[in-house]
Amino acid sequence: MKLYCFGTGAGTEPIKERKHVSFALEINNQFYWFDAGEGCSYTASMIGVDLLKVKAIFISHSHMDHVGGLGNLLWNIRKNTLIGKGFLVTGQLDVYYPNQRSWDGLMMMLQETEGGFKLGYKMNASLIRDGIIYQDENIKVEANHNYHMQKEDPWTSYSFRITAENKVIIYSGDVDSYDDLIPFLRDGCDILMCETGHFNASVIADMVLANKYKVDKIYYIHCGNDILADKQRVLSSLSSYNMEIKITEDKEIIEII
Repeated sequence: MKLYCFGTGAGTEPIKERKHVSFALEINNQFYWFDAGEGCSYTASMIGVDLLKVKAIFISHSHMDHVGGLGNLLWNIRKNTLIGKGFLVTGQLDVYYPNQRSWDGLMMMLQETEGGFKLGYKMNASLIRDGIIYQDENIKVEANHNYHMQKEDPWTSYSFRITAENKVIIYSGDVDSYDDLIPFLRDGCDILMCETGHFNASVIADMVLANKYKVDKIYYIHCGNDILADKQRVLSSLSSYNMEIKITEDKEIIEII
């Protein structure tokens, strides 16, 4: 299993070397895509990802730094089939989205592009709710609502727990507080992929240690102001924590073992 980081920045203005958040897991030559910040399909293509091997896409919430590249990602997948690069690996693309209005708006926009966005494959689009939302021979994805956006049903912002190859990865998405992650953190994880767009990096590490949650590694993604200002200072301040801590970078490929 490999982790591909297409964008690792928070919802900032354009900055050098960090686009908005997007990543994928490659498992058995198939890609499972999480969030779709600006330029994610371009970055993926430039580092060698075959977009026709994307099997499923999961969107945590509809803020622009998480969906700004989604239309282009879907358009580029279709484009690659039209120009003869092949077919989707399974003949079907599964997309999971948290907000019906934003999805409907995106589809309206895409249908105004060339060919009315007619597809030569099936696209199965599903609204996210709490619980197991996806499972195949490679991966299981569970969703749990958080309080980053709407604070009453229907929920429109989610965190994900990903189980694959005997590893558990929690992706925070954006949260109102790290307490939003407690339903997943109680059971521990191998990797916590955590946002720092709204909190300093030390806050989640302190919470994990104070509550004795079993977390082997923290990978910071959606990197916020303290990391953007001085990454080395942040890493130094976290050096005494008894876990592996990493600040992810755009275009980075990490083997998960």
